[in-house]
Amino acid sequence: DMVGLVIWGTSAMRTHGDDIAQVFSLLGVKPIWQEESRRITGLEVIPLAELGRPRIDVTVRISGFFRDAFPNLIELIDEAVQLVASLDESPEDNMVVRHLKEDKSDKEPGEQESADQTQAQGNPALYRIFGSKPGTYGAGILGAIDERNWETVQDLAEVYTAWGGYAYTRQDFGVHARTEFRRRFSQIVVAAKNQDNREHDIFDSDDYMQYHGGMIATVRALTGSNPQQFFGDSSDPTRARVRKLEDEARRVFRTRVVNPKWIDSMKRHGYKGAFELSATVDYMFGYDATAQVIEDWMYENVTESYVLDRETQEFFQQSNPWALRDIVERLLEAIERGMWENPPPDMKEKLQQMFLDLEADLEARQEGPNA
Repeated sequence: DMVGLVIWGTSAMRTHGDDIAQVFSLLGVKPIWQEESRRITGLEVIPLAELGRPRIDVTVRISGFFRDAFPNLIELIDEAVQLVASLDESPEDNMVVRHLKEDKSDKEPGEQESADQTQAQGNPALYRIFGSKPGTYGAGILGAIDERNWETVQDLAEVYTAWGGYAYTRQDFGVHARTEFRRRFSQIVVAAKNQDNREHDIFDSDDYMQYHGGMIATVRALTGSNPQQFFGDSSDPTRARVRKLEDEARRVFRTRVVNPKWIDSMKRHGYKGAFELSATVDYMFGYDATAQVIEDWMYENVTESYVLDRETQEFFQQSNPWALRDIVERLLEAIERGMWENPPPDMKEKLQQMFLDLEADLEARQEGPNA
């Protein structure tokens, strides 16, 4: 019924709007170009006979930078949604029309407008663009993960909703809209994020697990199950492809996370390299907490490569023992939360003893030799 798509400003700059084109394609519209200026002057509906499928509804979670840099694209997406909603088509052929009808039928006779809707200038039933409050940035998930300030997926969903529950249209710029946010996210059956380069990956930045993982966690909290999770890769425009998120996680894990060449390259950077190893484990954990994409063998392999390997242990001890302590603590948290479901029989005890030893060592370092 609904595709959820994460859109960032930097990728929009690099690709000249690939994500926007995807939104248009799903809705079944195309831009009208002025040939002389190469600017968009309007939108045109693609007939259903030419489209060959129903029009698919789309909800997007934009970044703060996208909001600031591309208000014109926000207006264009909103125009596309309202154009499709105005078509005289059946709910079977037009998912936007279907959701409008469902919203009307779900509203009780005489029901008053929500607090969210009283602020609206446009039609809240057509809100499809959500982001953080004007002047703010981020998705909030990293803070909850880092501070261990969550117990269930509902907690993560509440954080994601609180940070992202502001609607953006041509009439309403950042209006408080958590009610409509939850309604739209409860209809998402596919959650997607696209990447247009290989300068970083899903375990190399917290933004992936915050925006995309947070979207998946919110859908799971609202519906009881994960949406289908996809990752678009257009790093080679001639060979663009779409992978399941779990396949992308396995690919990145094998090619970088536990790749001995990459680990050795981090060791050459001393303190900062150790920090990057620790951050990688944090981002893996965050994506698992939100999207459930890390398998037991991955936790076991990263433990063997980062924690139990003697040479890597010595590197951490010399360069940044705090990073090793943080990795061990995060792996223990994965076990305690049931995310690492079946660790080897003695793994938990090994990690617990290592954590205690590291804490004692760091305390002794802090007190100094004369303590």
